[in-house]
Amino acid sequence: MELTTIRGASLYIGALLGPGLLLLPGLAAAEAGPASVLAWVGLLLLSGLFAVVFAALGRSYPSAGGVTGYVTAGLGDRAGRAVGWMFLTGVVTGAPVVCLIGAAYVTALTGGGQVARASIAALLLLAVLALAAAGLRASSGAQLLLVGLLIVVVAVAVAGSAPSARAANWAPFAPHGWLAVGHAATTLMLSFVGWEAVAPLTSRFADPARQLPRVVAIALAVTSVLYLGLATATVGVLGHSADTLVPLAALLRVAAGPAGTAGAAVAAVVLTLGTTNAYLNGAAAMARALFRPRPADTTTCDAAGDGESRRSTLPLFGAIAATGLVLITLYGFGLVSPASLVSIPTTLFLVVYLGCMGAAARLLPGPARWAALPAAVAVLVMLGYCGWALAVPAAVAVAIAFRRKHPSEANSTHGGRCAQPLELRARSYR
Repeated sequence: MELTTIRGASLYIGALLGPGLLLLPGLAAAEAGPASVLAWVGLLLLSGLFAVVFAALGRSYPSAGGVTGYVTAGLGDRAGRAVGWMFLTGVVTGAPVVCLIGAAYVTALTGGGQVARASIAALLLLAVLALAAAGLRASSGAQLLLVGLLIVVVAVAVAGSAPSARAANWAPFAPHGWLAVGHAATTLMLSFVGWEAVAPLTSRFADPARQLPRVVAIALAVTSVLYLGLATATVGVLGHSADTLVPLAALLRVAAGPAGTAGAAVAAVVLTLGTTNAYLNGAAAMARALFRPRPADTTTCDAAGDGESRRSTLPLFGAIAATGLVLITLYGFGLVSPASLVSIPTTLFLVVYLGCMGAAARLLPGPARWAALPAAVAVLVMLGYCGWALAVPAAVAVAIAFRRKHPSEANSTHGGRCAQPLELRARSYR
């Protein structure tokens, strides 16, 4: 089915927005104070460069299988497989973060400390794993409804709380120094992952050369308004209370009273279940592409293979449950902070984007190449702020370096449509 400009823009916006928007403004404000708004602005500019690069990659390599295929084409097979595994690991480690976001909004309504949040997050993770293991998939229409819900909630929170904004809340502007803006940008990067997931959709436009610029412009405009609106409201309205795990609930409480907190909790749980289900199905698809790649000319998933594929993903879901429950338990006992948990998938996705920008600089001509080069530099700068979390992608790279390639993987990186579904939006952890 061909994509119209509006439908395409909706899918792009859906890929860029996610539950991370419910948490990250508070974390960024805690790290950089009011100056965190500068991090949002800088990342919006960087997001525009990403849009140009991934749109060009999608047009030039429409069946490359997503980030793995792009990096393989530009930097070689080993680099492509490493990027694929880092993307998958980012999805796996991001799932408990999303569940903790939903749990924090529930406890903002019901009360309870870290142990209560961890318990609710564990239940959410197990529930969505059960749904994913049963083969339940959220349709693209359902995902767009979830994104529409998020847009409405953010709009109500920002507009409703605006009269309570105070100029005094912007001083001091950079209480933790200007370098803290870099730390905030690294944290916020999780809200700007998504362009890679929709790049393969470029082949579904009737006239990509005409439609894509409009689609990208609409997506950038909508996400910019939402991000900057929420960032400025978080600082201007909440002031010194902006460093909260539930900034959107706090804004809705100002806008609508106790009903705002309840609405935020319901929205957070719905977004958590819907988005995490999409993440896990995407992770399963990526794992199948890496473990059991199809030949290069495969373009469809046969029905007979679906049941076998589902059974083959059960060990993956078990590993996700074990990893997620360990991370959630560590949080419940106060051994890790939300910022530490966010830093793991963020660092992994930064490395993935660095690989894609490097591949694009070698593969693409003209404006796309010139967009890829400064984008790669910006990603490198943010990686410098990741600290200990860099050990995670380093471990993945070492594992890939010493892993013996199976003969059946000869054509793994150019799998057909099964290799990179739209649901593989990371975000979306978005």
